Amino acid sequence: MNTTPLESPTPLLGFAAWSGTGKTTLLKELIPLLIKRELRVAAIKHTHHDFDIDHPGKDSYELRKAGADQVLVASAKRWALVTENQTATDEADLQQLLSHLDHDGIDLILIEGFKHEPIPRIELHRSAVGKPLLYPDDPRIISVAMPSSEAINPSITRLDLDNIEQIADFIETTIIRKN
Repeated sequence: MNTTPLESPTPLLGFAAWSGTGKTTLLKELIPLLIKRELRVAAIKHTHHDFDIDHPGKDSYELRKAGADQVLVASAKRWALVTENQTATDEADLQQLLSHLDHDGIDLILIEGFKHEPIPRIELHRSAVGKPLLYPDDPRIISVAMPSSEAINPSITRLDLDNIEQIADFIETTIIRKN
């Protein structure tokens, strides 16, 4: 496990869970609630898959396939930078990815995945997934969110996975106000 602290001027909070537990589903509900609370939120998601936001036939895809290491696509509403990782390390470098964000425009960075990075995280747990809790072995987990029907009583803060308001309150109190 990486123990070197990450440098970020913006508070970071990770979400850890076994596949199929609902990390993305939770974040899709949580982000609009945090925005309603006047927080500016960024999200970083790790994937184990070779992904492509471009598609064959699109100009940006063709420019990248022609050999451009970076292609920036922009419109009036958004822009995206596609960068080819020539060093092809085993995993994406979260510290490097953080440096690409505009920290002046955000109050909180939510991170899905990157389970080996030294950041505080909320574990999502559902017994129905059939996997053990992560928190006893991960000192960076600061709370466990699980359905209220779960009989498990962790020794750290327990959040109701079905109560998004409670999770948002915890984030504001523990992550935002702490910084």
